[in-house]
Amino acid sequence: MDQSTTTHSAPSSHAAHEHNGHAAARPTTFTVRVLRQDAPGEPSYWERHTVLRENDMNVISVLQRVAAQARTSDGKPVPPVAWDCNCLEEVCGACTMLVNGRVRQACTALVDRLLEEEPGEIELRPVTKFPVVRDLVVDRSRLFRALEKVKAWIPVDGYHEMGPGPRQSPDMQQQAYPLSQCMSCGCCLEACPQYLKVEVEQAAGHAGEPAETDEQFAERQRVEYDRHFIGAHAISQVVLFNTHPTGALNAGERLDALMAEGGLQVCGNAQNCVAVCPKEIPLTTSIARAGRATTLHSLKRWFDR
Repeated sequence: MDQSTTTHSAPSSHAAHEHNGHAAARPTTFTVRVLRQDAPGEPSYWERHTVLRENDMNVISVLQRVAAQARTSDGKPVPPVAWDCNCLEEVCGACTMLVNGRVRQACTALVDRLLEEEPGEIELRPVTKFPVVRDLVVDRSRLFRALEKVKAWIPVDGYHEMGPGPRQSPDMQQQAYPLSQCMSCGCCLEACPQYLKVEVEQAAGHAGEPAETDEQFAERQRVEYDRHFIGAHAISQVVLFNTHPTGALNAGERLDALMAEGGLQVCGNAQNCVAVCPKEIPLTTSIARAGRATTLHSLKRWFDR
């Protein structure tokens, strides 16, 4: 028994020694390569920063260190890198960016794991399907316009007491809950080959002619957004709200939006969306269910004429 105990403890001590040796051998610094852009429409450029490696770092903490240093690896003073973040818990969806070429949430991208994949350097880029505002900040207004187009909400008459709402079966609740976790992060849109970048610029005034007003620009932008693919996130939200007992009262309006230009018919079923969704939402299942629903809706409209 004593010999057996000694035999088992020796490998554990050796493994612990190897682990400690590996940890001690890890580099104390690493390089962050950031694709920057000073303003909309301006050329982008790469910039390198050296960051001290610390325990339990994520990409947001890396960007905070870069902002505090405000110097490149070669010592050049630079403005802090701009990025979006809010909750730091993978709930708000604001910190979407390309980390080592993969679209994901920066708040849950852990440095130790990233450096295992690409030792010594982490690459950060803004997502490519939305116009860049500055550095890693992009304009996601088209994403939210798609939710407006499909009316991804349940309309109410007011906020007065209306009594208990309609009951849902446990099966319906289990189907709806994963869809309700969508945080409008845009990962599915970045990975989708049918979702192409649309950039609309406000017309400047010429000699003797007035410039385009903000209202005119917003309307032209809305029309342009509506002509292009709405994306998997909006399709999935149609399924969520159309299966809700109250939301079903407006199901026809949402299905009409899915059947309009830029709707469900543009989807090529590449299934990239479901592969990159941080919440593992069954987006392709939603797309299939939406396809059946729009088919039945179109047949019903045809026979009701």
